Amino acid sequence: MATYQRGKYWWYRFRFAGERIDEPTKSTSRTVAKEAERQHRRALEDGYNNFKEVRQNRVRILEEIIDEYLTGYRLRYRSASFAEYALGHVSRLLGTKIVADITDISVLRYQEDRLREKAAPKSINEEVRFLLKMLGDPGEVIRAHLKKTKQLKLTVHKQIGKAFDSEETQNLATNAKSSRSPHMYPAFMLARNGGLRDTEIKTLTWGQVNFVAKTVQVGRAKSEAGEGRIVPLNSEAYQALVDHRAWYLKRFGEIRDGVREIRDEWYVFPWGKPRPSDPARHITSFKTAWKTTRRNAKVKGRWHDNRHTLITEMAENGAGDETIMEIAGHVDRQMLRHYSHIRMKAKREAVESVIASRRGVSQLGSASKAGSSA
Repeated sequence: MATYQRGKYWWYRFRFAGERIDEPTKSTSRTVAKEAERQHRRALEDGYNNFKEVRQNRVRILEEIIDEYLTGYRLRYRSASFAEYALGHVSRLLGTKIVADITDISVLRYQEDRLREKAAPKSINEEVRFLLKMLGDPGEVIRAHLKKTKQLKLTVHKQIGKAFDSEETQNLATNAKSSRSPHMYPAFMLARNGGLRDTEIKTLTWGQVNFVAKTVQVGRAKSEAGEGRIVPLNSEAYQALVDHRAWYLKRFGEIRDGVREIRDEWYVFPWGKPRPSDPARHITSFKTAWKTTRRNAKVKGRWHDNRHTLITEMAENGAGDETIMEIAGHVDRQMLRHYSHIRMKAKREAVESVIASRRGVSQLGSASKAGSSA
């Protein structure tokens, strides 16, 4: 056991269960540092000797627990990419700590460290959620303490997405069509004209596309309510898929009875670097192609804003919440209130246009009468 000074603050150091513990006290008093060390050691000993918990887990390195958790997570859920990303930061900042050493103070420090790294509050909240869930009962205790003091979640200011105007849409479409990636234009059309989410597009198979009915049936979706929904293809989206299928046939089509065919289970947007090469695997990201398309079009906005733009246009044209959700799938309440406001604005402008038109006719009639009198 030892206390030592680093700068103007005192630190303490000791070993527990084979691991070295080094912690700052944020105090200029050595007496306070000694007491903090004593309390910390006592807390670890209490955790170690808590027979309701499995002792082996309480003294294990957090990094080991994360690896085991992700192994099980990959088996239970369709995609583990976000969990891997979130827990990657947890492992980087807290991975060397033993489980019994993770406290509500550790979580608060983690939040501060991530904020200093300019991480978004929403991302930090998700990372903490994964951490506490992974810890089990100790995590629930920490959650309760932080919730009681209203420190569990950082404040998230939700922003309404950007709706591209007609000129921006045209510039994006032109540059998407000239993209080096054969995926960019048809994917852009599905997002912009079909309202499909990123994952819904990436995991789309040819069996989900009905060229006769001109529809797409969504498979993997963000929510159960969104899965299986039928999205009609407008003329632009339909033609983009027709052209993409023609390219796909030449690239991957199998010859059967003298005719090139595409398997229903093959992905519409196959994986491959630098060019698509495996139709049995789907593309992992449109990020690079989209970034290039945006830059060349001189337009600022996210990929998800294509979906937001379509929903905004539908709302402006009077589509109700039910129609919007039948096409776009789940839309959260805040966004529905936003789209409802857009509909009311469009209706108000329509009503006002009637008055303007009426006044125009009235003025024309008055001028005509005046001319007749003269």
